[in-house]
Amino acid sequence: MIYSDTLSLTTKGFCDIQDLTHHVEALINRSDIKNGLVTVMCPGSTGSVTTIEYESGVLKDLQKAMEKIAPSDIPYEHDKRWGDGNGFSHVRAALMKPSLTIPLIKGRLTLGTWQQIVFIDFDNRKRERHLIVQIMGE
Repeated sequence: MIYSDTLSLTTKGFCDIQDLTHHVEALINRSDIKNGLVTVMCPGSTGSVTTIEYESGVLKDLQKAMEKIAPSDIPYEHDKRWGDGNGFSHVRAALMKPSLTIPLIKGRLTLGTWQQIVFIDFDNRKRERHLIVQIMGE
């Protein structure tokens, strides 16, 4: 069986991190699938889905690390071509990847004790995001 749905978010940009775990769990419950795989995908080029410990210190540390890895205040070729100033967001999203797949066992996500599913918006402005959640299994 395959169940697909969409999660809609309003994001602030600039490394805005939002916890999606409870939204994904609600879709799992709606799907009636107990064992399989859950994939969460951002079909844009400036966001990422991953797992982290959703705790204020980790959030700040991740934001600082992303600024060091792909600084927002240096020239990017993307910006020269498109003039939109978000070259850094494309680099960050490429490094973090747009999707995440997690095993589902007995109706529960196989996350670690302190792990949550998060969406990170790297863009340089707020956006309306529509993430795809697909649950496959039995």
